[in-house]
Amino acid sequence: MQSAAQVDLIKELSLAVGAAHVLVDDDLRAAYEVDWTGRYQGPCNAVVRPNSVEEVAAVIRICALYDVTLVPQAGNTGLVGGSVPRPARPGARSAIVMSLTRLTRLGRVDTAAMQVTAEAGVTLTTWRESAHNAGLDTPVDFAARDTATIGGAIATNAGGSRVLRFGTMRRQVVGIEAVTAKGAIVGSLDGLPKETAGLHWPSLLAGSEGTLAVITAARLRLVPWFQHTATALVAVKSIESGIRLLAALRQSVTSLDAVEVIAPAAMRLVSDHIGQPPPVSSPEAALYVMVDCADHSDPSEQLLDVLSQADGIVDSAITTDAVQRKRLVAFRDRITEAIAAASTEVGVPTFKLDVAVPLDALGDLIKAAQGAADADGCRLVPFGHLAEGNLHLNHIGASHPERLANTVLSAVASLGGTISAEHGIGVAKVPWMSLIRNPAELDAQAAIRAALDPADMLNPGVLHPQVT
Repeated sequence: MQSAAQVDLIKELSLAVGAAHVLVDDDLRAAYEVDWTGRYQGPCNAVVRPNSVEEVAAVIRICALYDVTLVPQAGNTGLVGGSVPRPARPGARSAIVMSLTRLTRLGRVDTAAMQVTAEAGVTLTTWRESAHNAGLDTPVDFAARDTATIGGAIATNAGGSRVLRFGTMRRQVVGIEAVTAKGAIVGSLDGLPKETAGLHWPSLLAGSEGTLAVITAARLRLVPWFQHTATALVAVKSIESGIRLLAALRQSVTSLDAVEVIAPAAMRLVSDHIGQPPPVSSPEAALYVMVDCADHSDPSEQLLDVLSQADGIVDSAITTDAVQRKRLVAFRDRITEAIAAASTEVGVPTFKLDVAVPLDALGDLIKAAQGAADADGCRLVPFGHLAEGNLHLNHIGASHPERLANTVLSAVASLGGTISAEHGIGVAKVPWMSLIRNPAELDAQAAIRAALDPADMLNPGVLHPQVT
């Protein structure tokens, strides 16, 4: 039964955004209270769906007035528990989920500036389609493109397959609009390429995971749309062979767009899932490398030239045909889908660790991760982005996730790596932040957060422990 204060809270929120967009029934809230993996979940009093920056500001002010916490949520494709409420605990404040999925306005593409303004709920696919309609392209892409949103991608500083060429989401944000914990609207969507007037809101908020302010819109960079593509899937004898291939590609292929890595375990899993044999296969393969090139003219000659001279290759397939390329790319893009299906079959949510190490430590990382998985008795399925030394370590049927995380993340830190390459810290990795950030850095981060959100209202527990 709701208290009088909770009833008043719901009334205030309904007046701010409309009663139809304040969801209080259990069945209506359910999808917003659990993340994509099914591993992280918690209760909320209501789900509120504002339709403008002004409504976002109003909701934040109401939450502050009633001393409830606020969890910003967009596509809810996060993997570290940062976009859903925290588990219930005695004495904890009530939570509201703010869904930004109604903020879907997309401005006209400015072809001269190569920019566009998009609200936080616009999906990556919609962003890309808008760019394509104007003869341009987007610099960020990853498999969850149909549901992942601009706001979430900025908040986690998402990466994906094109980081090699264009960088992470932070580099694509040339202007931002957000609402602070005081309900104040800050930032600018002007997108001026030369603007050096003090604090740079895009830099501050990219990667902040909803803790400093709620992102409502952004001015985004666009890039040329390269109509000619070539994709190769290459089986190599060793990790070292893959790294040497990457070096050769970087030095000689000017059209290089992405260099991905697929472990044999991941290749077997996705192959079984989609019911197709791998286009390249060899018992000697220690690793599969997928290479994407894109240019205004056919880039395949440069790519073939490097592949023909590289050592350690045991098999390869290359195509410039759009239909064949789609089939080839499926062996990368559908790995996550295959992992989810396998985890559903065993009845345990996938335990995912997203990490990165220097390239010369990649072999040591895989060895440490496999050792931890063997000790746990679970199935390790690694894949990721070779050019950034970034692996997604997926554990199917994990018995002791915390022990796995401690072993693997400690190894990552000792190798000079990071415990989060693109998925963020969320609540999942907070206990291990001290492995990669010294006390002075953690204190500075906490001080910035306290200055902007002294009541710890916005996404508490994310990036640092929740205030009790």
